Amino acid sequence: MFKTRLLSGIVLVVTLIGTVGYGGYLLLFVLAVLSLIGLKELYRAVHVGESLGVVGYLAAAGYYLLIFIRRTEYMIPLTVLFLVIVMGVYVFTFPSFRAEQVMTVFFGFFYVSVMLSYVYQTRELSDGNIIVWLIFLSSWGCDTCAYCVGVLIGKHKMAPKLSPKKSVEGGIGGIGGAALLGTIFAFAMNHFAGAAANPFHYAVICGIGGAISQVGDLAASAIKRNHDIKDYGKLIPGHGGVLDRFDSVIFTAPIIFYLASFLSGSM
Repeated sequence: MFKTRLLSGIVLVVTLIGTVGYGGYLLLFVLAVLSLIGLKELYRAVHVGESLGVVGYLAAAGYYLLIFIRRTEYMIPLTVLFLVIVMGVYVFTFPSFRAEQVMTVFFGFFYVSVMLSYVYQTRELSDGNIIVWLIFLSSWGCDTCAYCVGVLIGKHKMAPKLSPKKSVEGGIGGIGGAALLGTIFAFAMNHFAGAAANPFHYAVICGIGGAISQVGDLAASAIKRNHDIKDYGKLIPGHGGVLDRFDSVIFTAPIIFYLASFLSGSM
């Protein structure tokens, strides 16, 4: 199991470096595919029927098409149309679906598709080829640091009923570790890539991102607990599905985008 997890993790990282590093429409396409897979995992977890779920898939595809043609000003009309259609399916097929299933379809569009798209939007920022990596440093980096600190000195449970192994000490260590990684990354980019990254800003961004990433991780776990499943899928051997691996990234990406945009004048 460990060997499988390690090998698939290496493949994932290599693919990530190539895709995010290249950026552009390749990254947008990959995120769109991951978004659709993530939606399917979420809908399967809460037992949303395919006839209802397809409305969510079409909304996600439409959203990524708007990004592709750079017409995101139509986001609100798309959302209104999406709501009207999903409610139409609900009422005209009643009682085939429950209200919570309909709400999950609408929620999933934002939770998976919109939130994940911020990886691409961050990559498109000025210096986005550097800033985008803060998303992964503050999510996966925080997770690793939190685990190490938790194993060493963790005593107080963060969410005992939801995730008994996570500790307050680990959570704090994860935030501190993410901030430290951000600082080191800034110095490294300044030295090796000739960037003008502000180490303090990068530390703040990664620290806040690390805190938010833990909410994303626990949120995904809560949904799984509510529906008695271990993993969302089996796409990534040893890691689970898209939502299992990108649960924290989904929450972190928008935060990094807006923090970086706010601090862009100093970065």
